[in-house]
Amino acid sequence: MAEIAAQPFPFAFKPRTMALVVIDMQRDFAEPGGFGASLGNDVSRIVAIVPTVKKLMEGFRAAGLPVIHTMECHRPDLSDLPPAKRNRGNPSIRIGDAGPMGRVLIAGEPGTAILDELAPLPGEIVIEKPGKGAFYATSFGDDLKKLGAEQLVFAGVTTEVCVQTTMREANDRGYECLLAEDATESYFPEFKAAAIAMIKAQGAIVGWTATTDQVLEGIANA
Repeated sequence: MAEIAAQPFPFAFKPRTMALVVIDMQRDFAEPGGFGASLGNDVSRIVAIVPTVKKLMEGFRAAGLPVIHTMECHRPDLSDLPPAKRNRGNPSIRIGDAGPMGRVLIAGEPGTAILDELAPLPGEIVIEKPGKGAFYATSFGDDLKKLGAEQLVFAGVTTEVCVQTTMREANDRGYECLLAEDATESYFPEFKAAAIAMIKAQGAIVGWTATTDQVLEGIANA
């Protein structure tokens, strides 16, 4: 069985049972004027990983392995947006409000779209999720079963929130999870570092971590 050089120990790669999950690489989180920037965050950290995420996606596609995309977004009538999420903190604009790129995190609005450089190809699964985790109130679990997936590689943003939440939920459901460290990012470098440490602690309690090159080398050698 092929292996991916990973931490805290090598990840045994099972050909044809692995899928890539790219979490929330959306304009609202990565571009000036988007929701992330409105919260006072430095979105340049998110933009910086775009070439690496693209390289990872292209590697999976070239190997004939599935690429799944998620988008955090809500219905236009906000019926799936609880007050506890909409009213948190004191942002300049809230989810559902009109912003420079349309209504913030509303399905179909320009700012909610995945970045052009990372756009899904026809036939690739796109999960519109109202929560932080990709399993909540979505078809994600059923889609993974239909694919026959057993192992998931994760990329996207933010490491400590939507990425880690989905990894933990996937781990609870029996999936072997691996995070591509250089294809994920946070607005806060210390949060990313803490999330990575938690994921691979205690013998990969949530999953493994590796670089994009290590993942792609493992796939190529399978």
